[in-house]
Amino acid sequence: MNAEFHFDFGSPNAYLSHLIIPGIEQRTGATFDYIPALIGGVFKATNNASPMVTMAGVLNKPEYQTLETERFLKKHKIKNYQSNPFFPVNTLQIMRGAVFAKQQPYFKHYVDEVYRHMWAEPKKMDEPDVIRQALESSGLPVDEIFAGMVLPETKQALIANTNRSVEMGAFGSPTFFVDGEIFFGKDKLWEVEQLLG
Repeated sequence: MNAEFHFDFGSPNAYLSHLIIPGIEQRTGATFDYIPALIGGVFKATNNASPMVTMAGVLNKPEYQTLETERFLKKHKIKNYQSNPFFPVNTLQIMRGAVFAKQQPYFKHYVDEVYRHMWAEPKKMDEPDVIRQALESSGLPVDEIFAGMVLPETKQALIANTNRSVEMGAFGSPTFFVDGEIFFGKDKLWEVEQLLG
């Protein structure tokens, strides 16, 4: 079966999903294809907005979301997660970096490390100097990645990924597809695993 994970580094729930996907792969024998899709582009195309916007001023809902996150962390024994104090972070540069890195042997390392710098050891990952220092500390080829971010084909590929994601039914992040069937949100990963298993 074909399993896809459409992700943006700006989504904390996509990060939490990323942390438990390896276990699902191990248990099912499936391999998730990581598809960088720009959340801002998805929101714009679907007239959606981030939970920070949609929950603003709603009584009790933000507190409940916090509770659900705490339950998820406890259930999956996740320790390496912190709210990013710089949130929301414009992820355009690091998402273009992901598109470029996807063609390189260090793609998995890039994704692991950028997520770490976003949600485990949070940084303002929309400032070039901060991104550069973070990637250097992770042992990634910084100059190569920065050059790759600005290639026309990289920019176009991110747009194409984002458009395809919306065409497949996505409206936010994280979104998963199993043989084209859509599942939205980290709490649907058990259904994804059930289908894959």
